[in-house]
Amino acid sequence: MKRTTFLLITCSLCLGLTTSCISNRKMIYLQGAAQAYAEPQDIQEYLDLRVQTDDQLAISVASKDAELLARFNNNTLIGGGNNSQTGTNTVNVSSGVSYFRVNKDGNIEFPIFGTLHVGGMTTDEISSMIQKRMIGEGYINDAIVNTKIMSFKVTVMGDVKNPGTQTYQGERLTILEALGKAGDLNNSAYRDNVLVIREENGKRKTYEVNLLDNQAVFNSPAYYLQQNDVIYVQPNKSQRVKGSTSYTWLTVGSTVVGMVVSIVSLVVALKK
Repeated sequence: MKRTTFLLITCSLCLGLTTSCISNRKMIYLQGAAQAYAEPQDIQEYLDLRVQTDDQLAISVASKDAELLARFNNNTLIGGGNNSQTGTNTVNVSSGVSYFRVNKDGNIEFPIFGTLHVGGMTTDEISSMIQKRMIGEGYINDAIVNTKIMSFKVTVMGDVKNPGTQTYQGERLTILEALGKAGDLNNSAYRDNVLVIREENGKRKTYEVNLLDNQAVFNSPAYYLQQNDVIYVQPNKSQRVKGSTSYTWLTVGSTVVGMVVSIVSLVVALKK
């Protein structure tokens, strides 16, 4: 009887240790990152966002001459006089912001210049194009143009705590940040094949990202997200029970073995 009890206790301990190892291995993000990046490494250059159909752009134009700016006022220009400090001299600078929606052909209708094709361009390229035309065509010699994408949004679906479509400020968003804003993955979610769906230049492409592998995450083309990306997190087959399938069965087995050990121990104690 003592030998049987010993074997049952040993099996229970082994199952518990195995359960812990498997659950940790399938739950920890970016495994090996601490060692891989113990020494600083260059960050992989990310691609600037390219303007797409239905993007909303905010284009601001600044100049010291408010009257020159008025020529570009198509009743969507918003702005007024601002003070800009340069060295020890204060310069009165007037500025305005116009909002444009990119149509299906990748165009916007800009005051004076008319139709401008901006699809596929970066915000810096758009700013440079407009600024060069304003200066080169003699409209505003000191024009300063700045363009921002106002409609950066991604959708996170599947086995996360807060799925849905969210809009973000700025033009840089990583998959880790997006998942974090969605409340992170549930315990029942697969972490080694997160799907990113991207539409770009009239084509649809998918990427699978293994969140457990630091190299797979940081080197993925989907690490830096693009506008309108869709992230799908696949639920584990055993979603009804927290954790992976192997984790579930091992947990149940460990519980059963523990109960058997308790009963055998009780029987042994009663026979003494």
